[in-house]
Amino acid sequence: MRHLSLAFCAIMLLFVAGCTDRTPVSHPTDEPFRSVYHHTPEANWMNDPNGMFYDEANGVWHLYYQHNPFGCTWGPMHWGHVTSTDLLTWEEHPIVLYPDSIGTIFSGSAVIDKNNTAGFGENAIVAIFTQSERIGQHQSIAYSTDGGYTFTKYEGNPVLMGDIADFRDPKVFWDEQSNQWTMALACQQEIRFYGSSNLKEWTYLSSFGKDLGAHGGVWECPELLKFTMHNSQCTMTEDKYVLLVSINPGGPFGGSATQYFIGDWDGKVFTPAPQGEGREGASLWLDYGKDNYSTFTFHNSPDGRLVAMGWMSNWQYAEVVPTVAFRSQNTIARDLFLFTDDEGEYHLGSVPSPESLALRGEETRYLPDAGIVELELDGKQDALITLSNDKGEKVVMNLDVHRRTFSMDRTASGDCSFSHDFAARTVAPLFVKRDTYHVLLFIDHCSIEAFDAEGAWAMTNLVFPSEPYNHLDVQGGEAKIYNIR
Repeated sequence: MRHLSLAFCAIMLLFVAGCTDRTPVSHPTDEPFRSVYHHTPEANWMNDPNGMFYDEANGVWHLYYQHNPFGCTWGPMHWGHVTSTDLLTWEEHPIVLYPDSIGTIFSGSAVIDKNNTAGFGENAIVAIFTQSERIGQHQSIAYSTDGGYTFTKYEGNPVLMGDIADFRDPKVFWDEQSNQWTMALACQQEIRFYGSSNLKEWTYLSSFGKDLGAHGGVWECPELLKFTMHNSQCTMTEDKYVLLVSINPGGPFGGSATQYFIGDWDGKVFTPAPQGEGREGASLWLDYGKDNYSTFTFHNSPDGRLVAMGWMSNWQYAEVVPTVAFRSQNTIARDLFLFTDDEGEYHLGSVPSPESLALRGEETRYLPDAGIVELELDGKQDALITLSNDKGEKVVMNLDVHRRTFSMDRTASGDCSFSHDFAARTVAPLFVKRDTYHVLLFIDHCSIEAFDAEGAWAMTNLVFPSEPYNHLDVQGGEAKIYNIR
């Protein structure tokens, strides 16, 4: 959720009051940059994914999102809603949360209240979200008894009053250590933790973040994740925690990005783990592109997985990208895990989820409009990968084995005229040295997502070519091209 001044919040509240009887704008869905296999709203503006959860009984993934139904730029925020059974095809549903007298509906999360701690009913879906209005930002809740398709706002809202200007984006989880609900909340440039037994009454626990990590802009969209690590013989386990924090601006290549911290959680306080020599205070990044922000995981994902999706854009140019009917899309689903680098330091890894990998269809000799490319690159020499079209527009990727980096250059990728911040080269470190590097490219009409196949790094970048890339040249390795199933 982007930074707003109180004066602007007041203007937006007045605007919402005047929009209550307006009909949302609708647009055609067949424009050239509409993604083939990424979620996009049917029409109008979208940013942060919100309230994501998995309905195990029905095998349905629920995704809510920040939505302005009145236009293709940021405006009065609602919660839009889509569902999927495969994380690839999405069914649009009516808006579930509308602005009210407390304020517009900013980002938040949702949980399944299996034990009826809030008193709304066993297995009620409880959404926790920020409401922004002229005098500040507050946390409110709403509940659903029909599986997440409609919500009723709690009559006692707000449940947590803000005391500062930026007080938002609650991510809630059940903490077994303290036997209570725990909320991570973004508060200017730190994260505050709160505890509750019933999701209605919240007690301050601790704060984290002063003088740690990147502080180039406001902190947003936090999430605390638990990982259980096994030793090589699987005889001992150790719990590690990762705190995701989105920041805008202050990303490694300008604008917005998601950083993370690895450490320990005792039910009240998050304590970051010491980093190796020469790395103290250095920021760690979930994605090394310019276009993966506000990453959240689905509550209640099956088999203990941590399945994540992010908003695929950047606040530097999100409102002016050259789409017409809609603005913004989400990344493919990714599974998160911890791994160690060559020096034994922990890092947060991400790989395309099994559902995303199921996109891979028949192998082909030709580069399709939207497809998947598997690269096998020699770890003893540099590699150069070029995607291009007949207009000479191109994206150039380079594996530099000496500097141990993977880069993507989109400066000649197509239309970059809408923002001086768009043309860019992004770089990911190769945390693990290998004899052979396997790289996956997920190519869609306006995006390229590159992954180390074993999850050591990810890179997400938008592109807007005047016609699809139909040529692939690989020096220093081999490639296989697959159609989309």
